[in-house]
Amino acid sequence: MTHHPAKALLQAFQRAARPDNELTSRAMFGGILAYASGKPAASLSDMRLALKLGGAARDELIAAGGAPLRYEPDTSASKSYTLVPDAWIGDRAALRPWLEQCVTFVGAAPSKGKR
Repeated sequence: MTHHPAKALLQAFQRAARPDNELTSRAMFGGILAYASGKPAASLSDMRLALKLGGAARDELIAAGGAPLRYEPDTSASKSYTLVPDAWIGDRAALRPWLEQCVTFVGAAPSKGKR
């Protein structure tokens, strides 16, 4: 596993996005959380990029070399955030279709009301 600084992952994430994707980001818990249309879409830590996906898309990413996100080895795996294979970081053509699936998945999720 290659370690990438969170800011470098954010740059790769942004380069892979289409210009019309409404992406923003914010520092959180020692990493960066990326948002699509105001909803959490990706976790960027000092180690990996994880996209929020569900259903078949998540299963396909895992089959393509991804893995469920675990913040620590002894913690349970995320049910929606899935790690992108290291080889795809910086490969816009490989990353873009998965980012598009992430944006679509997040966009379809119901908005949570303010607490």
